[in-house]
Amino acid sequence: MKHDDFFRKHPVFTGEELAKHLSSLGEVGERTQETLLAYYRKTGRVVRVRRGLYAVIPAGADTDSYPVDPFLVAAKLTTDAVLSHHTALEFHGRAYSVQEQFTYSASRPLGPLTFRSHVFRGAKFPEALRRAGKESFGVSTTERAGMELRVTSLERTLVDVLDRPSLSGSWEEIWRSLESVEFFDLDKVAEYALLLGNATTGAKVGFFLEQHRQLLMVEDRHLKALHDLRPRQPHYLDRAKRKSGRLVPGWNLMVPKEVFERAWGEVP
Repeated sequence: MKHDDFFRKHPVFTGEELAKHLSSLGEVGERTQETLLAYYRKTGRVVRVRRGLYAVIPAGADTDSYPVDPFLVAAKLTTDAVLSHHTALEFHGRAYSVQEQFTYSASRPLGPLTFRSHVFRGAKFPEALRRAGKESFGVSTTERAGMELRVTSLERTLVDVLDRPSLSGSWEEIWRSLESVEFFDLDKVAEYALLLGNATTGAKVGFFLEQHRQLLMVEDRHLKALHDLRPRQPHYLDRAKRKSGRLVPGWNLMVPKEVFERAWGEVP
């Protein structure tokens, strides 16, 4: 009973957090923690997500089927984990479709992890952010189920999903998700894109904003900053796939036809 308050406030917890809790009760020692975890795992109150990370199962719930919040798991995989890319879109309620993959960014992300029906993948903070000491640019702290977690803002997420589309699904998924957002702080969008300093990413962000200029109330100054960053030679929208399409000379981007025309699922 004396641990119920801890479990209520930590539906997903690390071994370090449990050790701190036990220390506050005067219960110290690695053996004490191991014994406690073994007891609660045996009784079905706690399940192991990975080494050093656990999830709480409410009393009376089925241990195998009770849903563990994947957002909380992703947020606890490393000490500096930030929900990002498509997972940030889902967290903000802006994803076009729900995915079984959850993505977080971190200084030293873990290898892929499968827990229940979800796959968790980590992405390194962009090198430009690490060099500038700005890994937390556009990151906010919020609460979910009584726990604090960190997530990228919609402005940073817009740039991140265009920077690394492989972490967010198809171009239709990316475009439809971003198009569901009615407002971006475009100064922050441009600032973050310039901070990354990637010419192709700057062009992709510029192309998206120009394509939605009226809807998002994009001003010339936002586009100019990104236009100055664009590559000097044509680049593919997705360099990994190099899909043929239409050249957008203003941004030196080769854009797939369906993205350029936003022709998702049209019947011929």
